[in-house]
Amino acid sequence: MDLQGLKVTWLGHSCVRIETTSGSIILIDPWCKHNPACPEKEKDIKAVDLIMVTHGHSDHMGDVVEIAKKHKPVVIGIFELCAWFGRKGVEKLQPMNKGGSQTVAGVRITMVHALHSSGVEDEGQTIYAGDPCGYVLEFDNGLKIYHAGDTAVFSDMQIIHDLYKPDLALLPIGDHFTMGPREATYACRLLRPKAVIPIHHGTFPMLTGTPAEFKHLASDLGIEIIELKPGETLG
Repeated sequence: MDLQGLKVTWLGHSCVRIETTSGSIILIDPWCKHNPACPEKEKDIKAVDLIMVTHGHSDHMGDVVEIAKKHKPVVIGIFELCAWFGRKGVEKLQPMNKGGSQTVAGVRITMVHALHSSGVEDEGQTIYAGDPCGYVLEFDNGLKIYHAGDTAVFSDMQIIHDLYKPDLALLPIGDHFTMGPREATYACRLLRPKAVIPIHHGTFPMLTGTPAEFKHLASDLGIEIIELKPGETLG
């Protein structure tokens, strides 16, 4: 798939880095330092302008506070999760909620639904962290990328297609905690992207869904399935 100057790097699990044509660096669900799938050279984040978080589980936002204090990026998440980040010393917060959009670093960001759970582990307690979400990003070259976060398949993915028509979808396929390959294939029927990068697979043994199974099940859809290894870049 031609990303028209964008670069998308999968850092393992659900962590994705996007480099825009203007040079901005975006991290979605940054969990690198203790992520067993993240390449060693990528565990120390060198630069970031914008962080986006889909929900409050540690394997999606475990490094946010440390990275935000070091690099001072804008941090986007649902309202309640951003309030927790603020209590931990994160400064440049721009909270939002589902159905809303805002433009940051030249990217129009829309928060969309995800079907999962969300809670932050804090001093031995689970703190309510708002609803889980996904994001649709529209770049200045017109390309649209959908990061689904952790989710089951849900029928309103059809609405995401109808309203936003994402070109590239980043979909979890690992099963157990999210969609597996069968459900992700059905999601593709609703979303109808041009291409999909499977994420949230292979990190732990219980995440049994594989890109090979996904490719097999989705082979009749005419959608490009792009299998990246952690640390590999598309674009």
